Amino acid sequence: MRTCVRMTSQGHPQARLRRALLSGNPLLVRAAAAELKRVELDDALAICVVLLDSEPERYEPAAVRFLGRLLIERRGLTLADAELAASCLAGLGQGHHSTRSALALAKLCDQAQLARSAQALRARQGEGRPG
Repeated sequence: MRTCVRMTSQGHPQARLRRALLSGNPLLVRAAAAELKRVELDDALAICVVLLDSEPERYEPAAVRFLGRLLIERRGLTLADAELAASCLAGLGQGHHSTRSALALAKLCDQAQLARSAQALRARQGEGRPG
């Protein structure tokens, strides 16, 4: 039995989303995400970061959805992890707290095996992956 996946000359929808995320263009990101049946959790936070920078009015609803999915999909997170994630998501874009929030959330993403999310947060702060 074959599975039909809608593809264009630009490739698989997931690959288009990843390219759109790298571009930081919210229109491309939303269009690419709409083609998917499900956005991976790892990409959901990267979408939040794009929205924070370009369409801040859409950031909070997206961040709340990400937080809910994080707590449901990543078993083993504690209440302290939930509090930290919520605090960091709220702190992004808040002046001098933004860098601290982004790096703390990146560390939590590393622990939750969300490497692309951690990378997006560190890239936003102009920091590479720690050694």
